[in-house]
Amino acid sequence: WQRAKRIEAFISQLPDVARLLANATAAGLALRTALAMAAEELENPAGEELSNVADQLALGRSIDEALDELSRRLPSRELVVLVTTLVLSNKAGGTVVGSLRNLTVTLEERKETRREVRTMLSEVNATAFTVPALGLGSLLLVNAQNDGALHRVTGSGLGQFLILLSLGLYTVGFFVI
Repeated sequence: WQRAKRIEAFISQLPDVARLLANATAAGLALRTALAMAAEELENPAGEELSNVADQLALGRSIDEALDELSRRLPSRELVVLVTTLVLSNKAGGTVVGSLRNLTVTLEERKETRREVRTMLSEVNATAFTVPALGLGSLLLVNAQNDGALHRVTGSGLGQFLILLSLGLYTVGFFVI
């Protein structure tokens, strides 16, 4: 659970990572230096993870190996795209600024889409709990207004069938929603 939460927090910081790397490389810094600078600038978990990458680079590992290990530690599509972009630009020797800026925009759009999906799902979850609660509440309200009404309904076979049917439909609705 904590690992998934950490990965999610890292993914939410990826647009900032890409933006910092783009700005640093646009200013003429090498990718190794840009990674170390981003590690200092960012909050955890991105700061800590990039610090690990910078430490590995300082110990002599290649950028490819250090970034590959990062993507294995924190598996996500977004990180794989960022790592692939950085590795390819490092191997090809070209400028990475344009790619990182485009990636920043894409990652920000994905982050916003995730936020919207979470909002929609929370609305659906609230509805899934509210509808059965309203049904039960109205049943109890009718019983409170007309003392013994619930007993009269459940006392007949048809009433018991209808109560069970409504309970079944509420259950189906709860899981469908």
